[in-house]
Amino acid sequence: MLTRKQHELLMFINQRLKEAGIPPSFDEMKDALDLKSKSGIHRLITALEERGFIRRLPNRARALEVIKLPESYVPSPAGRKPFSPSVVDGGLGRAREPAPVANAAANDDVPESAIVPVMGRIAAGTPISAIQHATHSITVSPDMLGAGDHYALEVKGDSMIDAGILDGDTVVIKQSNTCDPGDIVVALVDDEEATLKRFRRKGDSIALEPANEAYETRIFGPDRVNVQGKLVGLIRRYN
Repeated sequence: MLTRKQHELLMFINQRLKEAGIPPSFDEMKDALDLKSKSGIHRLITALEERGFIRRLPNRARALEVIKLPESYVPSPAGRKPFSPSVVDGGLGRAREPAPVANAAANDDVPESAIVPVMGRIAAGTPISAIQHATHSITVSPDMLGAGDHYALEVKGDSMIDAGILDGDTVVIKQSNTCDPGDIVVALVDDEEATLKRFRRKGDSIALEPANEAYETRIFGPDRVNVQGKLVGLIRRYN
């Protein structure tokens, strides 16, 4: 299990390795995590190394290697940059089909973004009240959506951090009342509580499984859980 800062540092190092081929400097890590001193970065790196997520390469400056990421990591579509596509007209929550193009010059007909309603907050922790009415809308890339109706929810809690879903993230959900075992879903329990968890079956019962060892899997009878949708994307904003 990683703390929020450990998770953020691991993702930052991994993203920088992908983009530049070299790990970030300690000063860059300190600034990215808004820490006051590099000693905090040293402690975070030691913790990540002890947990087997990274490895320090000997006799090389700034030599870090990412060995693994948290299980079922969901990458942020926006990387380390704010998610800010251009707003275009589109049906609320419904992916728009790209117009047929004859050649590259016709790409102006392809929508650059789609609008998705934000339906309040979802608990990644102790279940909270059922999904609310739309509070506002966000724009996302159509590549994230596919066919069908979609909505977004703001994550509250840390029960899904090992799946790369952090407190404060926004998850994009495809509306559906069916799912496959292992899918991360919005589950409505007893028509009163909504929670974001991994869906499992335990015999005739349904298990809602967190991605954080600090939380227990909750098991319900099949008539107590209604799936409201499946996770298809995640948006993380960085200040």
